[in-house]
Amino acid sequence: MQNKYIFILLFFFVAVTTSFSQQLPTPMGDGSTERAPNPPGTPIDGGLSLLIAAGAFYGIKKSLKR
Repeated sequence: MQNKYIFILLFFFVAVTTSFSQQLPTPMGDGSTERAPNPPGTPIDGGLSLLIAAGAFYGIKKSLKR
């Protein structure tokens, strides 16, 4: 039963992360048509989120076997 809650939590985390990473930057508030500059850092895409979720799942599964 506990694994079900962990799976739901990981799925929610992946869904939220991928949805926020796909949003466009907000336009500047001064009425111009230019977009605001992109924030620093690398954007997290869906593949990276799935890789993180798979690694977390593998780590949790391995720690529960011990």
